[in-house]
Formats: sequence, structure tokens, C-alpha cells
Amino acid sequence: MLYYIKTGDDMIKEKTKGLLIVVSGPSGAGKDTICNRVVNDISNIKMSISMTSREPRGEEVNGKDYYFVSKEEFEESIRKDELLEYAIVHNNQYYGTPKAKIEDDLNKGISVILNIDIQGALKIKERIPEALFIFIVPPSMEVLKERLIARNTESKDKILERFKTAYKEINEYKKYNYIVVNDKLNIAVDKVEAIIKAEKCRVDRIEDIYLNNKEEFIHEGLIDKKFDNEDMKI
Repeated sequence: MLYYIKTGDDMIKEKTKGLLIVVSGPSGAGKDTICNRVVNDISNIKMSISMTSREPRGEEVNGKDYYFVSKEEFEESIRKDELLEYAIVHNNQYYGTPKAKIEDDLNKGISVILNIDIQGALKIKERIPEALFIFIVPPSMEVLKERLIARNTESKDKILERFKTAYKEINEYKKYNYIVVNDKLNIAVDKVEAIIKAEKCRVDRIEDIYLNNKEEFIHEGLIDKKFDNEDMKI
């Protein structure tokens, strides 16, 4: 008689809390596209919606792309400690992350992606060091310049400003857990998804490990049979 020990996911009990995933990188690196693909590909994961004091651009929708508020409303949220992080970037506009909804999703076991600037990411790292931090970069600065120009949404001066900022931001990559070069989009998406899946398997993200209810049967089999490859397969 041969005995088989069945192994599988029923041995692992994952923590019920969701994973907070922080994604950053210079403008033009492709963060938005990668994050949207990841949310579509992986179940039980969603994008966080940031709050900003800037005006909507193009077809942006309030409550979908951003929560668009006035500077006065944003500053009131700061005073009430309603933001996980915030920063003043790009033409002195506020950007921040409302914390109540994120905390609620994480407690429900839903993983949340924050696609935010580097200032905000580093603030979150101070408060939530166990979060997953991924840095997205273009294959070269020349490609970055081409992507910024191809957007055709900003003036030449604004593009130059973002390009100069990118040089400074890229130097912050060592403060992240992972770096992904977005040369070929599909490959970059695969890498980010692999990182997220691997992170969920880390020992410090596992609540417990246990055997199924056949331990006694297996134990008796080990006693009754010789423990060798001819009599038993494990």
C-alpha cells in the first residue's frame, strides 16, 4: 500500500489584512498604466484615490481619478488628521491620501495600491514600514523625454521642469524594496505582479501554518510501513 501526503494551500493561513502597495517613479515612467493593469489582473486588489487641490485635466472625473477639492478644504483635512500623507508638488498644489478608506479596505483583506509621488511614499514608509514599496523607472532619460513630449498635455517649460525633477527622483530608488524598469510594458507588468504575489508568501505575512486533519492517518502509516522510497511516497 502506498501512502500520499497531500499538501497545498490548506496548510497556510494568511493574515486577513490586505497588503499596502506603494508605487512611485518619475512622471512618464508609466506608473498609471502598470497599476491599472495590475488591478485588472489580480483579484482582491484596488487602487487608492488621492485627493488634490488642482483642477481636473481633460476628462478626469471627481471620485474616480482624484478627489478634487479646494485648497481650503484640503487644509481642513490636514488639520483633522484625515490624510495618511500629503505633499505640495507641481505648481504648489496639494496631493494627499485619505486614510479612512484605505484602512477600511486593508482591514477587510483588500490589498490597496497607492500610485503616489516620492515625497508621499517616503512619508508612508515612516508610518507604515511594512508596506511594499515599488519604484518604476523608464529604460533611459531619452525615452522619458520622448514620453513626456508625446503626452502633449503640458507646455515646454512644464515638461522641462518635470524632466529636471525626474533626475532628482531617480536617486531615491534605494529607499524602495523593488525597482522595475518599464521598457516593455507587458514585461514590467509581469514583474510587478510577481513581486506582489511573492510578497504575500513571505513568512512575516503568514499568520499560521498547520497540517490538515489527516495527521493521525499519516503518522500511523509511518509507523506501520518502512520509511523508504519503495514503500512510501511523500
